[in-house]
Amino acid sequence: MIVTKNYLFEYVLKQLLLNITSKIDAFTEYTGKCISLLVIILVLLVGYDVLMRYLFSSGSIAIQELEWHLFSIIFLLGSAYTLKHDEHVRLDILYNSKLINEKMRVWFDILGTLLILLPFCLLIIISAWPFVMQAYTHGEISPDPGGLPSRWLIKAAIPIGFFMLLIQGISELLKKVLLVLEKN
Repeated sequence: MIVTKNYLFEYVLKQLLLNITSKIDAFTEYTGKCISLLVIILVLLVGYDVLMRYLFSSGSIAIQELEWHLFSIIFLLGSAYTLKHDEHVRLDILYNSKLINEKMRVWFDILGTLLILLPFCLLIIISAWPFVMQAYTHGEISPDPGGLPSRWLIKAAIPIGFFMLLIQGISELLKKVLLVLEKN
């Protein structure tokens, strides 16, 4: 059997893409499992807050803000995990209809990722960064008495979450490109 340069290039490219996607997917899987632990912490925190307020008439602004912050972190940092497991929101009316076949779905995913997901993630990362830096440099804290300090930490979850979504979007895009290459 004679191995052509084209075949060798295609093989190396596919292996490289598989390696990149497997590393991104492993990172997303690990962070998703870690973030899922925050759900348990959030449930316990809300339970504690409710008990303190209704049984002992004692509430805490810091606890309430921590609940909001944990929810935000779960939502923002968990979005990449959601994308990886194909549980994200999409327009299923057309996508799952009998009018389009599997090949068209792959192209919808490729175009949607290239034209919507990746540019949107970049836009949010770029526009959120100054927002985070301003909170950091000005030492922004909660406006509520007894609230949490270091507001930049929660604001930093915005670009971090969208960066994680961006790299998972790249992984999903590469997987779809591999599917197209396999069919050709």
